Amino acid sequence: MLSFRLTCVMGMAVQFNNPELQAKVEQWVAQTGRSADELVEDAIAGYFDELAQVRSTLDSRYDDIKSGKVKLIPGEDVEAYFREKSAAPLRSHNS
Repeated sequence: MLSFRLTCVMGMAVQFNNPELQAKVEQWVAQTGRSADELVEDAIAGYFDELAQVRSTLDSRYDDIKSGKVKLIPGEDVEAYFREKSAAPLRSHNS
């Protein structure tokens, strides 16, 4: 889980508990010339946009399954399919 602490002093200072993440933010600040608060705000906005898109996709797929529009394939069938697919090149190579 991402853990960070935000403190406000003349804007927003960003301090992460994870030193590697803090270093990445500082690197992006140096490379882009943007402030840390701008970068973090953009990252969080993008995260929530992506989360909403994933949620919408999952809801749609669930509705398709529930309505019968999409049929589920048993896990054993999927596993057998991929085992066969993986074994086919080995058999032709050994022949």
